Amino acid sequence: MERLSYRFWLAVGILLAIPIVINLMRSPEKTPEMDSSGFVNLSDVVPDAIIEARYFATYNFVGARVDGYLEPVVLYTREAAAALKEVSDDVKARGYRLKVYDAYRPQCAVDHFVRWGKDLADSLMKPYFYPEVDKSLLFERGYIAEKSGHTRGSAIDLTLFDMATGKELDMGGVHDWFGIESHPDYGGNPDTGEYTGGVQITEEQFRNRMILREAMLRHGFQPYDCEWWHFSLKDEPYPDTYFTFPVKTLKR
Repeated sequence: MERLSYRFWLAVGILLAIPIVINLMRSPEKTPEMDSSGFVNLSDVVPDAIIEARYFATYNFVGARVDGYLEPVVLYTREAAAALKEVSDDVKARGYRLKVYDAYRPQCAVDHFVRWGKDLADSLMKPYFYPEVDKSLLFERGYIAEKSGHTRGSAIDLTLFDMATGKELDMGGVHDWFGIESHPDYGGNPDTGEYTGGVQITEEQFRNRMILREAMLRHGFQPYDCEWWHFSLKDEPYPDTYFTFPVKTLKR
């Protein structure tokens, strides 16, 4: 009788444990932030764009590969990529190609930026990206924030590549330069395209910035008042979602 009772309760225990084991073996349920189904590999939609994935490499203001960038690719929402294809066709007809540094940025990458910003001892890339700004002021001046429009998937950092010279168009400053020189209104009025001078960028450099800006605005993008290279799709599809999936080639 004791042996029968032992076997009975052992069987009951196994039966009760089966659902628990099955649940543990299941993949974790995806949250909206993990869902990449609304995104595309930018090169698939805009094949003429030159990709220079700055945060996969080490030439960036952090000086290291940034968390969440697993491959040197650029991801973008379907809607934003379609609009960017129109921009690409526009500038290509004028002898230029788009050169893209970054678009979708996972939240873990933004978190990496925040940790880096708080580590005041790390000034490795200061001579290249923020020589005139004290690192302790980067948050206060809005260069680093805990949330980024890039993480919603419809913001992009880019410039123009001149097909005639085989070089980037001279914009009078580099991508991710922390300083007033990066503001679109530095040296002129971006709304009218008028160059006012009295600054470190030339009229030609200001005009080059305006070529990019005007092309982006013509096709549904809006500018950012602190960075000449940053634009966002006006009607972004995920205005309230900050995505977490990593940057790597999407398999469809």
